[in-house]
Amino acid sequence: MKIAVVTDSTSYLTPQEVADNDIHVVPIPVIIDGKVYQEGVDIKTADFYANMKSFKSFPSTSQPPVGEMVAFYNRLGDQGYDAVVSIHLASTISGFYNSLMNMRAMVDNIKLYPYDSQITVRLMGYLAIEASRMAKAGHSVEEILARLDDLRASMGEYFIVDDLQNLVRGGRLSNASAFIGSVLRIKPLLTFDDQSHEIVAFEKVRSTKKALARVEQLFAQAQAKVDYPLRAIIVQGNNLAAAEDWKQKLQQVYPDMPIDITYFGPVIGAHLGDKSLALAWLKDIDKAY
Repeated sequence: MKIAVVTDSTSYLTPQEVADNDIHVVPIPVIIDGKVYQEGVDIKTADFYANMKSFKSFPSTSQPPVGEMVAFYNRLGDQGYDAVVSIHLASTISGFYNSLMNMRAMVDNIKLYPYDSQITVRLMGYLAIEASRMAKAGHSVEEILARLDDLRASMGEYFIVDDLQNLVRGGRLSNASAFIGSVLRIKPLLTFDDQSHEIVAFEKVRSTKKALARVEQLFAQAQAKVDYPLRAIIVQGNNLAAAEDWKQKLQQVYPDMPIDITYFGPVIGAHLGDKSLALAWLKDIDKAY
């Protein structure tokens, strides 16, 4: 069986990773002042953040049209694929996964397996890379999905944002009322809840320095509970210098752990805002365990 692997642009894979792993990437639309852009196609991340303060309204996001997705999957069937594992951003922050589930009967020449990553950004990108590796090695769809479940269960993440305006306006924060109106310099800490898989704010920390220290403490606790190697990921939204400083500090504590730096592109940045940071992790797919 020939299996295709699809993800969306919020995985923020590099063009080289996409090419090397034969991954198909679907761009997610972002709407800025009434104009629709395709993430990773006709809007650059640097330009998005550079112009954010001049936007007349808060940017928003959408889903690829159903008809385009049906045609896209059918083209994969025409290319000789028998099945497609399609890995996408959390269904709690986007309706895309549910739309794919509903359109499966419309895709008539390839078997479609939508997969809810329950997350987004580079964590989801690693799911796509691992799925592609397994597909190339001849594993079945069932084996690939089981492996994705295992990796998904190993994921953790904490976000630090400057304010909650974008998340609140976009309806992406489930417990917003408890955190609205925080005084200046309060840094809300966010995570994906383990049960609901929704983004929740769970602590208010005064100052970025204390927020980083708290996330480091939470990561140390999580790392101590597992018996397999982890890969850590620092995600930044127009905050590269801070991300590099944080990586240097973390690498001193975890010298043998791979720590990547990646970014929040326009689709996720539209909700998290400028200067956001996150620390995320999952099982290291490059090591045996």
